[in-house]
Amino acid sequence: MDVVHARCCGLDVHKKTVVACVLITAGDGTVDRQVRTFSTMTPDLLLLADWLSSLGVTHAALESTGVYWRPVFNVLEDEDRTLLLVNPQHMRAVPGKKTDVRDSEWLADLLRHGLLRASFIPPAPIRAIRELTRYRKTLVQQRADQANRLQKTLEGANLKLAAVAPTSWVQVHAQCSPHCWLVNGIRTFWLTWRAGACERSCPSCAAR
Repeated sequence: MDVVHARCCGLDVHKKTVVACVLITAGDGTVDRQVRTFSTMTPDLLLLADWLSSLGVTHAALESTGVYWRPVFNVLEDEDRTLLLVNPQHMRAVPGKKTDVRDSEWLADLLRHGLLRASFIPPAPIRAIRELTRYRKTLVQQRADQANRLQKTLEGANLKLAAVAPTSWVQVHAQCSPHCWLVNGIRTFWLTWRAGACERSCPSCAAR
């Protein structure tokens, strides 16, 4: 079988360790195999990156194992090195007894012959924006959940605040800061909101 990448590395990523197997194909077809184990701490990942650079590794592959692959991918990402994130379902199982070294060697061998299909990973700026927008979505959902929980508690106490408000008080609550609720309380907020003076009575709202 033809060799596509002469200098490649397979990475078996775990929670605490990363097993790296480097395969270097010489001109006469012989293969030099080197295996090392690194910790997933940042200093050790930097040592892994330096080790791959010293061996002239041009391609590296790792499985998408939970969220453990992300710090490894971020540290090893480099212009002179191509990283392939591989879906484990797209690979055959390693024949024989399964070990970390055999997994990394199997990855490196498949990568060496160009038999791995990489998953799409957006550039680092796009990944940062995506994480920020996902976190904002989570905060908005948590805010709505808290408002619904408070409304359910009031309904259980037979306080029909939502029934007498001209507009949804949940939407009004979403526009005001938590300081307005925690300090002034529901009754004060309701009275000041009816008078249109929420921003004047709440320092947090007035500062927005």
